[in-house]
Amino acid sequence: GIAATLGVDAASFDTVLRVTLPMGISFYTFQSMSYAIDVYRGDARALRNFVDFACFVSMFPQLVAGPIIRFSEVADQLASRTHTLAKFARGVAFFSVGMAKKILLANPCGRIADTVFDAGAPTVLQAWHGVVGYAFQIYFDFSGYSDMAIGLGLMLGFVFARNFDSPYQSQSITEFWRRWHISLSTWLRDYLYVPLGGNRKGVRRTYINLGLTMLLGGLWHGASWNFVIWGAFHGALLAIERALGVDRLYGWMPRPMRVATTFSLVLVSWVFFRAADLPAALAYLGRMFGLGASADAAALLSGLLLGPYLALSFAVAAIVVWGGQQSWTWTRELTPLKIAIALGLLVVAIAALSTQDYNPFIYYIF
Repeated sequence: GIAATLGVDAASFDTVLRVTLPMGISFYTFQSMSYAIDVYRGDARALRNFVDFACFVSMFPQLVAGPIIRFSEVADQLASRTHTLAKFARGVAFFSVGMAKKILLANPCGRIADTVFDAGAPTVLQAWHGVVGYAFQIYFDFSGYSDMAIGLGLMLGFVFARNFDSPYQSQSITEFWRRWHISLSTWLRDYLYVPLGGNRKGVRRTYINLGLTMLLGGLWHGASWNFVIWGAFHGALLAIERALGVDRLYGWMPRPMRVATTFSLVLVSWVFFRAADLPAALAYLGRMFGLGASADAAALLSGLLLGPYLALSFAVAAIVVWGGQQSWTWTRELTPLKIAIALGLLVVAIAALSTQDYNPFIYYIF
């Protein structure tokens, strides 16, 4: 079934499995799947050295938290790569910024999300505040880990592709998926959507392939109805934008309104990601749109959310999301001032980490 989906003959696919599985490394990972498919397609040459293969599959910088590295992207680097002071310095800066994102922004925004989602009956504003906090948490958590992985790779001489590109500045859901977790979205596109036929087999099949790809992308995060709905929701939005045209849907809006509309749709989808189960997600969505009375403790909840630490962290997160420069761009040309800022962020992040009792690793959940 997998061979048919990938558009390869079963005998060749079986040969790849027989070569890969005896090495003691599970084929059913993105790494080994990428190796097998890229070699079969001719996008890269097979490795002849087991150490090189083991290095690719278990590549330290991105092993735990991504980004998803394709074999074709690093095949040449496994054989030969350069080590320079400039590359190492950029890696340190990347790692410092990523750690600051995780510790100084993702963690406090996660506290905001947990506080509201666990409250039971927040007001409308509190419910939106909570889901925006979660949107900031998941972005700074994922992009922070990606930055740290890219930084570690640079220190070791590897150059990995960018994984996030200011996704909350997107002006459509289609654009959002070009900017969010790029290594996953392009992996799903190239290894699932395109082999299924992509848009080459008619309009009806195009929408089926698009919906199936997003459904499977949702299930990749976990076997839960919440993730199925999350994938179906994004698949439906992508299909609508493709059918009607992005310009027709959003072209009449000024840019800030397009960004706000896209971000609001993404927030609705994040509820299914964050809620414990489907009833909890539906109940939270009801709170966001004014269904149901708020609890008597709403004033106390506001006091917690508007405390100096959480309020300042939330504000800084918003400024970075919509006004900050991408890590990829910011670290491209390092100046003495940038180096000082990066090292300062690293020191502050380490100091904060040593005092924090809240440091969830949400990427590991998926």
